[in-house]
Amino acid sequence: MFTGDAGQGESNIRRWIIENDWLEAIVALPLKMFYNTGIATYVWVLSNRKEERRKGKVQLIDATGWSTPLRKNLGEKGVEVSATDADNVLEAFTAFDQYDDTDRSKVFDGVDFGYQKIIVERPLRIVGVDPNRVYTAKEIKQLKEDGVRDETAPPVIKKALPYAATPDPLHGRYEAVIDGRTRVVEYEPDTELRDTEQVPLTEPEGDYADGVEAFFRREVMPYAQDAWIDESKTKIGYEISFTRHFYKPAPMRTLAEIQADIRALEAETDDLIAEIAGKN
Repeated sequence: MFTGDAGQGESNIRRWIIENDWLEAIVALPLKMFYNTGIATYVWVLSNRKEERRKGKVQLIDATGWSTPLRKNLGEKGVEVSATDADNVLEAFTAFDQYDDTDRSKVFDGVDFGYQKIIVERPLRIVGVDPNRVYTAKEIKQLKEDGVRDETAPPVIKKALPYAATPDPLHGRYEAVIDGRTRVVEYEPDTELRDTEQVPLTEPEGDYADGVEAFFRREVMPYAQDAWIDESKTKIGYEISFTRHFYKPAPMRTLAEIQADIRALEAETDDLIAEIAGKN
């Protein structure tokens, strides 16, 4: 459902099934369904012959509330799916996007479960480095071992690109003066500042080239102006979280209820203080 990072086995299985449009629905079964475990269980409905109305779509059915208690628990097993409960699931599945109870059944586009995992890099900044020269791999290793990191220090340049290269700060290609000439360079990333972000495949591009850039400029750059995306490490993943899609926030207490609780605590505290003072 959601274990496994982007590019790993579980995520790739989900990706293959969804991108090939084999997934019709997933049904979340009630808890305590089995003798030796109380974990959440899900039934995947797969088909390579989808109805036209289901193409490109995935239905999630929350059947956790459709169960019948056993008269006596059998280990962890405390409920069962009766014929009536099964009919409820079948009714929701058959109705598809026409089912009235959206707290029980929701329909999504398959792409809604996908995301791009991007690696956000920031430059290695070491006190005393020369901002106008390229450092070798050996020198950079020594700087990491002996240098003092400081966010106000110049970034360490690891590579100067050909003169025809064009700057692209979003992807880590910056301009610097090397030997008196303006060059496009790449900085050495600081692994201690490396971060990851998950960008939905459905992220709107807005005024930018794509959704990733729009997300990056909105969510990252305001807090790290020197950050860039390492495109070579971007991976696509898929995850399906019933908790996220069927979450029901608990209703907040009213102000009157909170005030009543405070007054009750104050009265209890006063009584305790009086009792302690009386004993003294």
